[in-house]
Amino acid sequence: MEDLIVVAAQWTEDSLELSQLRTRVFVDEQKVPPELEIDGLDAECQHVKALIDDVIIGTGRLLPNGSIGRMCVLDEYRNRGIGMMMLKNLVQQAIDNGYQNLSLNSQASAIPFYQKFGFTIDSEEFIEAGIPHRRMVLNLNSKN
Repeated sequence: MEDLIVVAAQWTEDSLELSQLRTRVFVDEQKVPPELEIDGLDAECQHVKALIDDVIIGTGRLLPNGSIGRMCVLDEYRNRGIGMMMLKNLVQQAIDNGYQNLSLNSQASAIPFYQKFGFTIDSEEFIEAGIPHRRMVLNLNSKN
């Protein structure tokens, strides 16, 4: 694989590129309404970015309430372990900040991905942005 790195992103510096990537995946590809994708919470989140040759190809965020969200990788780079690398980075950020638990709303199709990392299903299926989801949780005490 090309030179892949996953590092913490800074919203103040990376917001344009991260927003463009998320728009491409969520709004253009998955047809999420733009007003749902842009929720005004990004400035208070910790972000991660995956880069290949200095081009951002994936991102995700950790909200102050211990919820992971906006995980996405460009279509042409999926199924290469990039999402797992980003998730590990976000979980480590949560551990470093003293979080005890994490949660996320997983698209139904991504549930096996999060289960591989140890997340467990914590809700019935619900529709979010027109897409079936389930809430998932991870106890971080078992990761320390």
